[in-house]
Amino acid sequence: MTMNLITGKAGAPHITSSDQGAMQAGLVGNGNYLLQVSDGKFPAVTMQSANKALVPVLNLVIEGRYARVTAAETVTIESGVTGRNRNDLICVKYTRDSNNIETIALAVLKGTATSGTAADPTVPSGSILNNSGTVWIPIARIPISGITAGTPVMLVKQLPPMSQLWDSVTQTCQLQWQSTGSFVGSPYGGGNIFTVKNGLIFVDLASFQSTVNVGNFQVWQYKSGIKPSKTVGLGCIANVSGHSYGKQANWNTDGSVTLIGGVSTGDIIQCFQKVIPVPDGVIFS
Repeated sequence: MTMNLITGKAGAPHITSSDQGAMQAGLVGNGNYLLQVSDGKFPAVTMQSANKALVPVLNLVIEGRYARVTAAETVTIESGVTGRNRNDLICVKYTRDSNNIETIALAVLKGTATSGTAADPTVPSGSILNNSGTVWIPIARIPISGITAGTPVMLVKQLPPMSQLWDSVTQTCQLQWQSTGSFVGSPYGGGNIFTVKNGLIFVDLASFQSTVNVGNFQVWQYKSGIKPSKTVGLGCIANVSGHSYGKQANWNTDGSVTLIGGVSTGDIIQCFQKVIPVPDGVIFS
């Protein structure tokens, strides 16, 4: 049988590291990635001396396998030579033996010394996803000029948490008039759309003239897009022509927008664009 229900109950152990690795690679990518640690930062390799590189506590996803350095570890770098330049690579060395037992360890690939510009050493070919027995995954370059080791350069890509990725996504809610006869939109008004991006709500409601008398009323109805998980107070969103007061509004959980305070026949509601922060605890779906 070539099809398996990986996360289903089979009555016997059947989930392998290859199964889990393939899923994680499918979710985050086939490459090698550095994750944030508990303080929200991406750690970096540093030099303790000309011969000692310190690999800090860090989290990695390497071709779908999740790996951790749980305590800072020192890696020895061979001394440089006066007048010569060299690049060494600090790597995660992955191995799989004949019994499919997998191990990883930090290791160094030594570059070739030269009087000119140093090049990185050749990384042996191999892929965890292709079941190679040995795979080298470079995580940092150590540039060595003469006997001096320079600042390590991190080579593994940073993978932000999903919360940040979600914040960077633009989400929109398109609105429509509850009645185009009761609320006659201005031909030069806004787009009747909310845009949510990077923790901010961009409010763009169109101006209109009312032909009815109403109190608190859902002037704008939901058409498409996202809805807030909680009612969002938009604050003052409009002025009323001929009067010295503004209008408040709420964005409701059904996606509609309620104008607070009512309008009268003939009132011209002049809406304006504004930006407000997403309130704590509000999510959009």
